[in-house]
Amino acid sequence: MHNPEPMTASNRRSPLAENVQLREVWAWSMYDFANSGYTTVVITAVFSAYFVGGVAGGAPWATFAWTAALSLSYLAVVLTAPLIGAWADAHAAKKRLLLIATAGCVLFTALLWFAAPGSVLTALVLVALSNYFFGVGENLIAAFLPELADSGAMGRVSGWGWSFGYVGGLVSLGICLAYINAMQHAGVGAGQFVPVTMLITAGLYALAATPTFLFLRERAQPQAGSARLSDAWSRVLVTLRQSGHFSDLRNFLLCTVFYQAGIAAVIALAAIYAQEAMRFTTQQTIMLILVVNLTAAAGAFSFGYVQDRIGHLRAVALTLVGWIAMVLIAGTAESSGAFWIAANLAGLCMGSSQAAGRAIVGYLAPRDRLAEFFGLWGLAVKTAFMLGPLTYGTVTLVFEGNHRLAIFAVGSYFLVGLALLARVDMARGRRAALTSGAPESGAGSGNL
Repeated sequence: MHNPEPMTASNRRSPLAENVQLREVWAWSMYDFANSGYTTVVITAVFSAYFVGGVAGGAPWATFAWTAALSLSYLAVVLTAPLIGAWADAHAAKKRLLLIATAGCVLFTALLWFAAPGSVLTALVLVALSNYFFGVGENLIAAFLPELADSGAMGRVSGWGWSFGYVGGLVSLGICLAYINAMQHAGVGAGQFVPVTMLITAGLYALAATPTFLFLRERAQPQAGSARLSDAWSRVLVTLRQSGHFSDLRNFLLCTVFYQAGIAAVIALAAIYAQEAMRFTTQQTIMLILVVNLTAAAGAFSFGYVQDRIGHLRAVALTLVGWIAMVLIAGTAESSGAFWIAANLAGLCMGSSQAAGRAIVGYLAPRDRLAEFFGLWGLAVKTAFMLGPLTYGTVTLVFEGNHRLAIFAVGSYFLVGLALLARVDMARGRRAALTSGAPESGAGSGNL
């Protein structure tokens, strides 16, 4: 097994692309800082468990309802992300559309203030809408990566963003935890303090994202002959028809669907698993997520450098082995100590695997269609985020709340992802991205 991505002079000198200043990369990373508060507080640590135990009153169908709402929002992203990406490329509008997506997520997160106990439909609709806009924004901000990073340093620059993101999640969750502890000591119930944490999260999202819109440049130029919305659909169809030319990127996106499905289940259901299977209290669960965010930040930052040195595919393969080990430990854990080990292993792998995946797409995508191809990446990721949590929720519904069986079920996705990764050849895929011509022959596949 050889490394098809050798170190180059460019990635030894500077990780940034030509005419890119560090301040602009910081502004780009601040968006990861901003939106991670949403996933950490709303999807992972606070609102998910509150919905199951508070809004839905611990009903047997509550976990399934939560995963179904998330899956519907991810389906909406799947159906619209390639179109949005193609339109953004044609009109050089990544930044404008990112602003709209950010405003939508902030607004609907703030409106979760109205998700009181018993208001199940309101909570599910607002979560689905906020999560949709989050997903659109995540795709658009990722499309800036190849414009900012040298081709030999996308792993570490992507890792900077992801690590900054986990720090952002840590800050948001820490502020919310301080507020929750104060309210609990005052005798206030979750039905009153959890809605306030939604306002805190929305406000921090808007504030932290501000540098992105002040300093991040839109380098793309509008493309002639693409003035109508139907043209964006045409570009998407052309991309799909030409996917044979970008076969390695296509294979990696298929791999992404599977391994991200497992990650999605962990993100969406970590707090629920901790409370339902491990009997953690709310305070214990939030402390666990806080520590895991630190671990994830360290993993994303440090592993980006490892990825650029050992090769993108080897890096992803290493993280998938770690995910499989995590599932085995968490699924069999009887003590809180064992579960803490599994959770922190998940944190290390989470930051690493997500940063690595984004860098691979940036490495294999043609530069004149970045938003479009990151829209396809978003399609793969959001298909996974629809599939993973729904699998988990379905298992708990069919097998009467068996959360341990559910985590083993979603763990199988990591095994499939590892097998599919062997079909990707980075050297061949990079040549296809640079030439955008006829597929080249003679390059073997399966090099990790």
